[in-house]
Parts: sequence; C-alpha cells; structure tokens
Amino acid sequence: MKQAVETLFVNSFTDGILDPEQEMLGPIKDGGQIVANTAPGCWGPMITPCLKGGHEVTKPVYVEGAEVGDAIAIKIKSIQVTSIATASGNDRPVEGRFLGDPFVAGKCPKCGTLNPETVIKGIGQEAIRCAHCDSDITPFVFTNGYTITFDEDGQVGVTLSKEAAEQIARKGRHYMRTPDASVQNPIVTFAPHDLVGMVARMRPFMGQLGTTPSKALPDSHNAGDFGSFLIGAPHQYAVTQEELDEHRTDGHMDISRVRAGATLICPVKVPGGGVYLGDMHAMQGDGEIAGHTADVAGIVHLQVKVLKGIHLEGPVLLPNEEDLPYTAKPLTAAEKRSAEALAAQWGLQELEESLPVSVIGTGPTLNAATDNGLARAAKLFNVSVPEIMNRATITGSIEIGRHPGVVTVTFQAPKRYLEQTKLYEAADQQYKNRA
Repeated sequence: MKQAVETLFVNSFTDGILDPEQEMLGPIKDGGQIVANTAPGCWGPMITPCLKGGHEVTKPVYVEGAEVGDAIAIKIKSIQVTSIATASGNDRPVEGRFLGDPFVAGKCPKCGTLNPETVIKGIGQEAIRCAHCDSDITPFVFTNGYTITFDEDGQVGVTLSKEAAEQIARKGRHYMRTPDASVQNPIVTFAPHDLVGMVARMRPFMGQLGTTPSKALPDSHNAGDFGSFLIGAPHQYAVTQEELDEHRTDGHMDISRVRAGATLICPVKVPGGGVYLGDMHAMQGDGEIAGHTADVAGIVHLQVKVLKGIHLEGPVLLPNEEDLPYTAKPLTAAEKRSAEALAAQWGLQELEESLPVSVIGTGPTLNAATDNGLARAAKLFNVSVPEIMNRATITGSIEIGRHPGVVTVTFQAPKRYLEQTKLYEAADQQYKNRA
C-alpha cells in the first residue's frame, strides 16, 4: 500500500456506483485532512444516463487504521459554494427511458442502449440527446423548476427570468463551475424559469457524506428510502431487504445540519472506510420536500479520525449547537444550578451529565425511518426503545432530513452511555465551548 498522507486533494469521481471492490484514493493518515472539489448532485447526473447512481460523488478515500467494526469521525471544517448558478425543481420520470429505475438504469427509447453516452444540442428539456442515435433521452423533466444565481458573498440566491436562464443555459459548465473531471450534463441547460424573483437564504451543506457500503450500491440509493427502489429491481444492482440493511451506510442523507462545524460519525463496513462526499446543496429546509434543491459545485474541507471498536449500523451526527432542538441543547451553567437546587429539595443525590447526539434513521417512509433510528439508538446504548422514545420526547426531537425516509433521533445522552460506546470524547469535543 502507498504511504499515507496528511492531506489529500480529491478531484475525481465515481460513475455513480459505490463499489467496495474498486481501488480507493489515499491512504490518508488517521487525523488527516481531505480537501475535495465536489460536483453538483441530483439533477445533473439525473439527465446524464451514463452515470448509474443519481449522483456523481467523489472516489472514496482509504483512511489508515480504519477496520471493519470501527467508526470514522468526520469533522466538516468548511464548505464553500463555487457555482455561480444552478437549476432545480420537482421532477417527473419519462416512461420508456429507463429500466426499472430512472436514477440507475437510463435507457435510450429508440436504440435501446442502457446507460448511453449523451451529447448536448441547444438548450431546453429536449437538449440531451443519445450519442448513438440522436434521440431525446433525458430520463427526467421538470414539473416546476427554477434557475437560481448566488451573490459573491454566499448569502442569498435569486431565481431568474426566462431570458437570464437561457443565457446561463448556453454556458452551463461555466456558470455551474463543474469540476474538470465531472461528466454530468449541467442542469442549467434546461433553463427552467417557473419561479422568478424568489429570494432564498444560503446555508450550504452536504447531501452525500459517509463511508462506502460493503456491497456495490448506486450512490443515491445508499440509504433506506431510495435504497428500497433496489429491492427486486430488474437491473444488475438489485438487492434483497436483508442485503440492503446489512450493507448500506446511509451516506445519502440530505440532512441540512450536515454543514460546516458539524461532526458526522460513520460506520466502517469495508477496510479503510472509504470516505466519500458530494451533492452539495446551497440551501434547503427540513425534508427536501420538492425532491431536489439547489445542487452546486464547491470546495469542502474535512478532517477524519478513526474511532476504534465502535459498532455503528448507521451514522451519528453531532450538529452545531445552534442547529439542535431547544430541548437538546447542552445545559447552561444557570440551568444546571437550578436543576441541582431542585434535586436537593427532593433528596436526589446525583443528576445525569449528558450531551446531545443525533442518531440517523432511514427507511422507505418517515415512520419506518423513525423506527429505524429509535432501534439504532437503543442498540447503540444497550437500552430499550421506550427509553429512547422518552429521552427524545423531553430532551430532544425527531427531525426530518429527507422526505420520504430520513430522520434524526436527537436527544441528550447520559455521559455514561457515551463513555460505554466510546463516543464521549467526540461529543465533548463538539460541545466543549458550551455555556
């Protein structure tokens, strides 16, 4: 194996498949830094059928010392949007242009080529053509879409008129600043303009961030909701429910709290972990209810640390304190004094010392995702699901990451629970400057 490096610059991408058999980048040292130039997610790959996963994520990185059964703590140091503009909106699959799943198995309706190469001819929703027979080939079109541009300070975005959208469409790669190695067709080529003059605050985050699954999976399907599309699918990436549950790592979360300052702790299911990222979003409210948001290119700086012997089924998020629900925020010194005084009145000798955690749950529906998150939290801390329900109810919250099936089960976890699971140091580091 190559000599591990302190800092790795990543500017290469998968074909949409996260395959544990493929060679990884790196290795990078435990505690090392990853700086990545990420490609836009969702819509660009969705209209580029040679990509087989619905996204275009970075090639995974091997982290020195990470073994199956460990975890990798990923500290997000910074996220910078580089796109000048992008386009997005609600989608409609086009029948006859895919085999079972339009995200994975795009097919030319005329010549029948599966995952064909494409060329761009003009602008608009018929501009993506099959390189073999020149047929209109896009597997998706907009039901309602917009083109949005961003200010230089990264504060706001504004949706544009037909004329401006078409100007951007003619120089799509320039305005989207897609990385040189990216093969996706720029979605601004479609020039959508149903919403004009809308202003949206920017708060960039990573829709895809995690570790490589232990079975080859399409990148956007590395989660319990989108992954359910693979069960019994007619293409080569079909899985059973048992296989999906065993192998997925839930790297596709679309949780807006996965942003600069947060720490994401991910399961290691293959040697080296295989840290990958992509699908940067300029902004999004809880739920990504339109199915898509403003996907952008950008520069991301991460630091990774191996946590030995932490057996996770899925990710655990330590959000920024300001992103925590009111009930889950670390107690202030004044609140602790009040609690101690109240406990003394009733003869209570000791109070729990706790810190917040967010356990990720995914599933085909939000109810299933909540059940999955509760079960994961209970298993992680070796307690009952009803206990986690109580803790999440009065010291936390259930928050939607992505509709239809990604949630965070957030609550204040007792210090002794965190110590037993070897998570206390990471949580204490995340919230050490609390009041």
